[in-house]
Amino acid sequence: MPSAYHPLAAVRRGLLRLCGVAACLACLFSTSGCSQLVLLGYLIGGPPSIEPAFDAETGLTMTGVEKTVAVVCYAPTELKWNFPNIDDEVAAQVTYRLFEHKVKVVEPDYIRAWVDEHPDWELASEIGEAFKADYVIEIELESFSLFEEGNSTSLYRGRTAGFVHVSDISKDGERIFSKDLEFAYPTRVPRSAYDQSLLTFKRDYLSRLAEKIGYMFHESYSGDEISWAN
Repeated sequence: MPSAYHPLAAVRRGLLRLCGVAACLACLFSTSGCSQLVLLGYLIGGPPSIEPAFDAETGLTMTGVEKTVAVVCYAPTELKWNFPNIDDEVAAQVTYRLFEHKVKVVEPDYIRAWVDEHPDWELASEIGEAFKADYVIEIELESFSLFEEGNSTSLYRGRTAGFVHVSDISKDGERIFSKDLEFAYPTRVPRSAYDQSLLTFKRDYLSRLAEKIGYMFHESYSGDEISWAN
């Protein structure tokens, strides 16, 4: 089974939640009445969770159940001129993210090998049947970049546009879920290229992109994206 690419991600999320708890403690002693009850509930139960879009729209779930999920990514030829392995990298990162959140996944190396051996594949059901998967997540990239628009070398801001689909193999590969994918990181302020290498930023961006896609399929929390600002 795959292991997480960035093991410190969970630690960062935990620290952010601790900050939120600290802020609530400060507020708790400066408010009264119903406001205190709301804040006390936050401290006892933790930050409010956000239901995954897949669960909300389909009434199904991928987390904590015996359903096998295969992840595949498609990138057009012109996009792969600049990023030759972007489809494999995105698929692997998303697979790792889902595995972290108790989704039973197919090892990405196996899928990559199968795709290399079957370059003319067209339907998600072909991959699902090959690996006896229950669902196939298809990530369809339209664009991918790492530099701020209008600034070719000195500022980093990754951007991705595309679509995310899920096919149910038990229903002959019927698509049961589709979402547009529009993601920019950092979300507010671009990062100086003088502060880190392009390779380091790319790794960071791919990790955040995978996390964003992962939120469609596993529980997330208010405030998880605070650190994405810069």
